[in-house]
Parts: sequence; structure tokens; C-alpha cells
Amino acid sequence: MYDKPYYDNLVERMLDCGNPEKMGYIEYRCMHCGQETRVVSMSCKCSLCLRCGKVYVDEWVSQISRMLHEGVIYRHIVLTIPEVLRKTFYNHPELLGPFMRCVIKCLDDFYSCASRKKLKGGYIVVLQTHGRNGHYNPHLHIIATSGGLDEDSQKWVHLNYLPYPLLHKKWQWYLLEMLREQLDTDEIDKLVDYCYKHYPKGFVANVQTGDVPTRYKSLAKYLAKYVVSPPISVRRIDAYDGQSVTYHYRSHKTEKVEKETVDVYTFIGRMIQHVLPKGFQRIRYYGVQATKTFEKVKGIIREALAKIKRAVHGTIQIIAPKNYRERYQESTGKDPFICPRCGQQMGIWLIWHPKYGIVYDELEEMKKGKYEKYETKAKDATANTNSGGGAIRPSPKRVQLPLFGVWNGASG
Repeated sequence: MYDKPYYDNLVERMLDCGNPEKMGYIEYRCMHCGQETRVVSMSCKCSLCLRCGKVYVDEWVSQISRMLHEGVIYRHIVLTIPEVLRKTFYNHPELLGPFMRCVIKCLDDFYSCASRKKLKGGYIVVLQTHGRNGHYNPHLHIIATSGGLDEDSQKWVHLNYLPYPLLHKKWQWYLLEMLREQLDTDEIDKLVDYCYKHYPKGFVANVQTGDVPTRYKSLAKYLAKYVVSPPISVRRIDAYDGQSVTYHYRSHKTEKVEKETVDVYTFIGRMIQHVLPKGFQRIRYYGVQATKTFEKVKGIIREALAKIKRAVHGTIQIIAPKNYRERYQESTGKDPFICPRCGQQMGIWLIWHPKYGIVYDELEEMKKGKYEKYETKAKDATANTNSGGGAIRPSPKRVQLPLFGVWNGASG
């Protein structure tokens, strides 16, 4: 299944991540003293890469923080499948799309039964295919509104109480019927009948309680560690000797930290099996969270909440994604773009891409006269000041050209 050029390319990019000769780089130079440089390698931005996973988490948190409705309480729901079905999903990756979609029918039906009204909830659904130990275990994390919109009366119905045993049964029925519909074989019919017989109380559906933030300000940050974390993060890798990898995880069964050592190819295989097919959207928005109707529904929800006099405390906290500079400062406490010699900020000097070559060269730009206009403004400002006219401020981006005599045609 994974013996395809697409997956080979992902592995190669992951292994080359951080290598400027393979990935390309941006070179920074101090434009004040001209003595210090810094080379920053481009990242692979690969879904398999553990290094790029942290960046993806930050971007996801920022994105989700913009997609939550003000004044609405959200719940974190986890929908799982029994172990007996994991092989079926592994062998049929085409099931993952319908797997995510059937959740919407299930939760809307569940909310409608709980309220005895036809409700349309809002759901941000994230597919996760790995368990804590890295094995294949597809399940869904849902950021769900705690209630829904009654479209007939245009009222927002909040649900304080949810009968969770009902959710277990609803989830079992919608999932198994989806399997019957997608894989219409005798083997699947037997497997479905087996699941109904051996799981009379339904499938596991966890609704997080306790320390789950009830407000939207911290919900996205809380969920990031659950829904967009890599199968095995870098901090969980304890040892690597070139032949085998040792990593640890907290077991669901024992609730203890356990260690596992596997050969390097097995480890890479466990990572690759969680890479979704090219173009597959792992995060999807449904109901009142759908991106196409978000702004329209947003106004309706605010009006609905106002009618029932629910207070909207504060505003949604938009969490901006962190760039390389901010992440470096957070990790080391140092600014990577401040010259250690003179304390001035460095500027971009050269951008090189392995496919396109030199994309930007500051030296060539200077030779073309990029900064001549700043010198002209400075001369005009001096002339106007001497003649009593208003002074024109030179651009703050002006570079001290005398330090680089070659750019003015001098011999260096």
C-alpha cells in the first residue's frame, strides 16, 4: 500500500529537513557592521516530519481560534472504533472520508434526540490514526458545540445534559451502517453482525470532562496536544544508535510509562502508515462551523443567544501563529537575527532554492542601485535644511554603503 513514489518522497524530505544544501536556505547578514551572518535552512513542511510537527501545531491552534463562535460552549468528543475494525480501515483507506462524514449525522441525531428538537450543531472534526505507542488506531477528535441551532425557530438550544449511553449506541449504529454501505461484502456483513453482538452497549465515545476549558480562549491550545501531535514526537525518542530506536509512551491499559525498542525501518514504517493519501483533508468543518457559512451563521447565533439573554463574556482570543524568530526566542531566550557584534538587526542577504537556484541576492540589488533613492532623499533633506525648508527624513531601511565600498564601484 505504501510502496509508492509519494511516500518515498515524504521520507526523503523528512530526512533532509534542516539540511540547507538539500532544502535551500535564507542567509542573513548584519547590514550595520557587515561582520556577522546567519544561515537558516528551509524546512520540508512534510506531514511525516517530527521537526515540522511543532510548526503545524502552532498554525493549527491559530486557525482554530478564528473558527469558534463567541458565547458558545464547546465540548471535546473522542469517537473510537473497536480493535477488530482497525485492520479493515488499514486495508481500505478510502473509508476515512465517509468515516469523518458519518460523525455529523450521528451527532446531529444525538443532539436532536437529547433536545427533542431538530438541531444543527457545529463540529470541527480531526482524524487521528495513531495511538500512543504509534500503532494504527483510527479515531476522531471533535470540537463540538454543546447544543445546536433550531433552524425552524432560529433559536440556539444549549444542552446542559447529554445522555452519553445514547451516544455510544448512536455512534455504533452510524459507523457500522456506513461500513455496510461502503463495503458491501459478505465478510463485512459478518463483521458488522459480530460488532453488534459483542458490543451491546455500543462503541466507546469519550466526552472529556474535568480540566477541559469550557471557554474558547484556551480550548484550541488544550486540544492541540491531542489532535495534531505527531505519532511519536521528538521528546519521546530516548535513544537512536543507527540501527534501532527507543521511545516511551504512556499506556492506556496500565496508565504507566512504557518503553519500546524497534529497528529503524520498523520505526519509519510506523510513521509512514499514518500519512494520509495525498490531498486528504484531515481537519474538516461541518454544520454551523462550516467555513462557507461561518460568517452568516455567526450573526444568527449571536441573535439567538441574545434572545435567551446569555451573556457573552469577553472576546475570542485570536492566537497568532509563531514564526521561526519567535519559536527560536521562546526556545533559547535569544533573538537569532540580532548581530552579536554590534547589536543591530540583520537583514536578508541571499535566498537559495535547490530547484530554482538563487531567488534573491541583496548584493546584486545594491549594484542595480536599490538604495540610490535613499541617498538622494538624504541629500535633498540636507539641502532643504540648509535653505530653511522642511527636512525630509531618510528611510530607516538605509544601509551604510561606505562599509561595502565594492558596491559603489570601488575596488574594495
